[in-house]
Order: sequence, then C-alpha cells, then structure tokens
Amino acid sequence: MTNSLKTDSATQFSRRQFIKTGIAAGAGFTIIPNHVLAAHGRPGANDKINHAIIGVGSMGNGHVGYVLNDPQAKLVAVCDVRKSRREAAAQRAKNAGHDCKAYLDFREMIDSEDIDVVHVVTPPHWHALQDVYALNHGCDVWAEKPMTRTLGEGQAIVDAARRNGRMFRLNTWFRLYGQFYQFGTPVEPIARLVRSGLLGWPLTVRVSPHTGFPWHMSGNIGRIGQPAEPIPEDLDYDMWLGPAPWKPYTTHRASGSFRAYWDYDGGGLADFGQHYLDPVQYMLGKDNTSPVEVEANAPWPQHPDAVGSWGQVVMKYGDGCKLILESCEWGPEETKDKPYIEGPNGKLYKGFRTEPASLAAQVKYLPKLEPQISDFNVSVRTRQKFGLNEMNGNRSNILIHLANAAIRLGRKLHFDPIAMQFINDPEANRLANQPMRAPWSL
Repeated sequence: MTNSLKTDSATQFSRRQFIKTGIAAGAGFTIIPNHVLAAHGRPGANDKINHAIIGVGSMGNGHVGYVLNDPQAKLVAVCDVRKSRREAAAQRAKNAGHDCKAYLDFREMIDSEDIDVVHVVTPPHWHALQDVYALNHGCDVWAEKPMTRTLGEGQAIVDAARRNGRMFRLNTWFRLYGQFYQFGTPVEPIARLVRSGLLGWPLTVRVSPHTGFPWHMSGNIGRIGQPAEPIPEDLDYDMWLGPAPWKPYTTHRASGSFRAYWDYDGGGLADFGQHYLDPVQYMLGKDNTSPVEVEANAPWPQHPDAVGSWGQVVMKYGDGCKLILESCEWGPEETKDKPYIEGPNGKLYKGFRTEPASLAAQVKYLPKLEPQISDFNVSVRTRQKFGLNEMNGNRSNILIHLANAAIRLGRKLHFDPIAMQFINDPEANRLANQPMRAPWSL
C-alpha cells in the first residue's frame, strides 16, 4: 500500500518500514523520534487521511460510517475480536470504494498498515493499551470515552502523546459544539456566564436528572453469580479480556452491558461521565486541575466485581467550588428543584433560565471565549491540538475515577491534583493504579 504521508529528501522510508525496523531490533512499544514524526506527522494538502478502527460493534460502526462519509478520509483497516463484525465492517468499506483489510490483533494491524489515525472504540479496559500503542507507533488517536478504565492509565496516554508529538481526540463534543442537553444552547454561552463572575464565586454545580442529566444507573448494574456460558464461535474471548482478569464468559459480561463490571468499566458514571462532566471543567476554567476532596453516599460495601448503585457524590475543588452528582436511583433526592449552577449572586437552571432573570440577557454582551478546534482533520493536518485532547480530557476522566473510588471505598478521599494521587491512602491509590493480566502491561 502506498504511504499517504509525503516525505522529504531527509526521510526516504515509510512509517511502516520504520516501525518494522524498530520491532526487528527487539522494540516492543516502539518510541519514534520526533524528527521522524515531524517528517511523517502531517498528510499533504491533497492526501487523504488513512484511518483504522479498533472495535466495530455498535459504537464502532458509527465510526465506520463517519470515516466513509468524510471526503478527506480513507478507511484502510478494521480490527475486532469477533470475526463476523470485522469482516462485515471491512466489506462495508469495500462496498464504499475503500481498500480495507480486517484484523483480529490491533498490533498486527498497526504494524502492517500505513495509518494516520487510529480509532479506539473498544471497552475501556483496552483504551490505555491501544491508545499508547498507536501513539508510540506514529499514529494520531481518536478515542472513545471514558478515556481510561483507571485513573493512573490516563497519565500514560498524556505522556505517550507528548513524547511522540501525536494528536489525540476524545470522543465527546459538548464543550465544542451541539445543544447541551436540556439547556437549549451550546456550552460556550454558559461558560461565558460562569466565567464572567455574574453568578459570583465559588460556584456549586449539580449534575442530576433534576438538572437535566439522567445517569441511567439501572442499565449499568452488574449481575452476581451468573453461570458460565459457551463462548460464541466467532469470538476470541481471551483477546476480548486482554488485560482484564480471567472470568468465565457470560453474555451479560462480554456484550454491550460490559460497563456493569469493574474489570472493564465503571458503570453509569463512566458511561455518561465525560459527556456530563467535561463541560463542567471547561465552564469553571479547571482544565488544569482536579478536585481535592470527594465523598459519596452509596450502599457499602460495593461488590468487588459487579457495579452497584450510588446516590450522591460531592467533589470539592481547592478554591471552594463544589460539584454534586446525584443519580436519583438510590438515596435522597437532594437536588430536586435546585439549579444546575448556583453562586452567591445568581442561579442557572435548565432551559437557560436564570435568577435574577436579567442575567440571561446579559450573556450576549459578554466577550466570546477563545475558539477551539472541533474538526480532527484540522488537528491532523496542522498539528494543533483538538479542543478536547489528552490533557483536558484526562482531567474530566479523573472526575469519574474520583467518584467511583469514593463509592467503592465508602469514605471521604483526599486527592492531590498535581501529584495525581490520593493523599495518605494506599487503598485508594491501588484502585488508581491496578495491575494488568500478563502479558499485558503499560
């Protein structure tokens, strides 16, 4: 296959040839020097961007459709642990005129093809490994949410993107565009109101069904004591498990309900958390920090395997701002009839209703915030960071893992947002940095 990335006289070999040279020399996760990335990191103006997709189930098929409908893109490869899925996705691409190959192992795919962008659309227990492998092998990454399964894995992605000079996009978009749930407006005007100081400071943000954010917890509760089931013939179950502990196969565990098990994800909080909470970080101007304290109201003890219910989580930032999450599926409904955002001088409700009412009218006179890149093609071609990237994406990712750690441990936790670890709490830090099943490792 012809390399879609233009080269100069100083670099007369393809990215794939470079990668194979590194592997032949005994490299595992090959680290590509920055001078090579500079030559190969940007498709020419007339080149199509080569995409590959890991995971082509229901969400992954959406990524397939996106690439096939993008005139700047070419789908060169797909990968899935289910043979029927990967073959169907490859055939769909071929029917659309793309020369697309199907793979079982993502490493073989990345090592064999000339790829500009790798989409990681697998269960979250795979995200960090596959993101880092792609970044280390000279690819930009378009990653699904949540960014990682554990808190510690996020920093590995941040480090890999920085070390290799790669672009990273996290696939939630509300800070960038689109109507923000039940507010009838994009996020940017809300952020303008918040940052203007008209509401006062510090602020309390309430994320609950009452303020427009249903967590759908009941669909993400694990099942205990299920009998083992036969593994489907077209599924490589060992590869599906990958770095997760070995458990007997059940349909509920290894299908779309994988979010209900701690080995693979973090329940409704992880399912919806970055959609709901990443805009909060942006509104509050906290893309470079995290809460310092978190406490949960939830049944305890939580099951070590199956995700359970929770009622409320309260997170506090160092400047006094507070973030309250409420499921309304367990425990008291404390946020009923309360605003989404409240400060000493005003309140904001869904529907962009404010108290006092005059605040909403003032928003149009406030200066607009700095624009963010919302088209990943622009990032890939210009090497300018996407609006939701590995840095700010990891900060909203941390919110999810702080909340789940407090739910699982049943006590107040203290977090250092600079060191990125819990303070004087080995048990919480073990949740943040969990080992992987051999031979998988970051």
